Amino acid sequence: MNKVNLEIVGLTYSESSTGAYVLILGDKISQRRLPIVIGSAEAESIAVGIEKHKNGRPHTHDLFLRFAHEFGVEIMEVVINRFRDGVYYAMLVCKQGDDLTMVDARPSDAIAIAVRTGCEIYAYQSVMEEAGIIMDDMEKPTVDNSEDAPINKGNTEPTLDLLDLDALEALLQEAIDNEDYQKAAQIRDEINRRK
Repeated sequence: MNKVNLEIVGLTYSESSTGAYVLILGDKISQRRLPIVIGSAEAESIAVGIEKHKNGRPHTHDLFLRFAHEFGVEIMEVVINRFRDGVYYAMLVCKQGDDLTMVDARPSDAIAIAVRTGCEIYAYQSVMEEAGIIMDDMEKPTVDNSEDAPINKGNTEPTLDLLDLDALEALLQEAIDNEDYQKAAQIRDEINRRK
């Protein structure tokens, strides 16, 4: 199965989900992005791993790596291998001697381990096609904000289920342009639901 090499593009607080963060992974050779909502503990662990900050006591991911090291297990790569019902799935590809083993993991935990080991992060092409968002700075479609456009009366945001696919695509591009990946993911899910 074809894999896409990813890098961490950003980690930001989610304004729409209390206590959650959005981890933004980017394709190294294109403008595709993969936004993943993660918990605050995982976000902290990823940030600590990126900054190579040493604590007096090990985080859970540090403990996992010490345990793996003691038993001669090397983490070769992380692969985000599925996207189902709005949830991402990942696996750690591990090597012990000549044996390769795939270990199921949450993407946030797998990436927290990857930033500590320096191993590559991948996603299957199928995951990128289904859940990825393409950044295109050349096109900036606008959303119809006229009085006839369907809106949620308590909010200035259009109600997604009332918009047609063209309007959803335009709204998706606007969310991407504004780097509102949480909103972009919701719009993408609505588009995918209709297809």
